[in-house]
Amino acid sequence: MRQGVQVITTKGQTMIHWQDLHHAKLSTSELYAILQLRCTVFVVEQKCPYQDVDGDDLVGENRHILGWHNGELVAYARILKSDDDLEPVVIGRVIVSEALRGAKLGQQLMTQTLASCAQHWPHKALYLGAQAHLQSFYARFGFVPVTDIYDEDGIPHIGMAREGCQA
Repeated sequence: MRQGVQVITTKGQTMIHWQDLHHAKLSTSELYAILQLRCTVFVVEQKCPYQDVDGDDLVGENRHILGWHNGELVAYARILKSDDDLEPVVIGRVIVSEALRGAKLGQQLMTQTLASCAQHWPHKALYLGAQAHLQSFYARFGFVPVTDIYDEDGIPHIGMAREGCQA
């Protein structure tokens, strides 16, 4: 069984093995799976050619939320903690693989991500740059818009924030 695994299964839902890992605990194969899923979704599927490997994956107190199904990474989010205590914790690279979209895996992923934030940085504000069409999804988790809609790699986005990390 993988390190840091929490299994969540509910009647009618796909069984997912969840990991909440500090970057130093990522294995080479886990990091490869993360980069592969991010490239598949963001670069290939969404046609956003950008430098995904941005230097933030393996620094500081940053964490990674990984959701595995049958040995395949199917859900992922990255949590960035700035060295500046005045800066919010940033949630990004939120992904559910195309094969499992519609199975409410995004809700499980955000629940896991917010629980990690609450555990590691209680009372820290959160920020994420959401694809604009997902604004109502993130609003269900207490996020409110804090920017106008802006273009990021050809996709409309909106900055959203949430006070405190209580899950």
